[in-house]
Amino acid sequence: MLVVIAIIGILAAISMPVLSNFRTADATLAATRQLLDDVELARQMAISRRTTVYMVFVPANYWNQPGMTPQWRNTIAATNLGDKQLTGYTFVTRRSVGDQPGQESPRYLTPWRTLQGGMFIAPGKFTTLQNVFFQIPTAPGPVSGKQFPVYGFKTNAVPFPTEDAPNVLMPCIEFNHSGQLVSGRDEYIPLARGSVLVARNPGNKAFQFSPPSVVENPPANSTNAYMLVHIDWLTGRARLEKQEIAP
Repeated sequence: MLVVIAIIGILAAISMPVLSNFRTADATLAATRQLLDDVELARQMAISRRTTVYMVFVPANYWNQPGMTPQWRNTIAATNLGDKQLTGYTFVTRRSVGDQPGQESPRYLTPWRTLQGGMFIAPGKFTTLQNVFFQIPTAPGPVSGKQFPVYGFKTNAVPFPTEDAPNVLMPCIEFNHSGQLVSGRDEYIPLARGSVLVARNPGNKAFQFSPPSVVENPPANSTNAYMLVHIDWLTGRARLEKQEIAP
């Protein structure tokens, strides 16, 4: 009996890391699938509504975005987005079919959504850095010539944090009525695994307007083992680009 128990314990110890890796892979797959599906949703809504649809993302320190007023910064709607920094997004239109010329009736088409499974958008995507390249390494030998130009999100004036709020310059992906990207160039969204810990008051746990703590686990996985949601500007369709080791 003792021998059997010992063998079971050894097998359990061996299998736990494997099971943990399976859970991580499942969570990663679910988050990437979610973002791919929601990019397609934004495209379809733009086509069906015959209007421009903005896929709006929540950056870190969103309360400092140009146009954000003190009145709206302290609303419940704004503070509730603290947990969505680098992970949250929604879909917004400024005009719809039937609106009078020169008039806008902004609408939030869905509630705010959040990437799951410990996944978030790499912080560099929210900066103004241009021409960030990811390369596929070969084994053995130098890196291959395949590169992906990752530009920072463009910003657009949309009502934030609710449809009746003033316009704020927010990071967006913009689809026109044909389902194409208005930017006229392919879009790449780098994903990372890890955690985004928001600042909270140690006493009452209330949200504080301070930069979040962002940790990639394993470190630098957004570049060393990258996953990119690649949106073709002409069709508006998305696919996943991920790091692969060449034979």
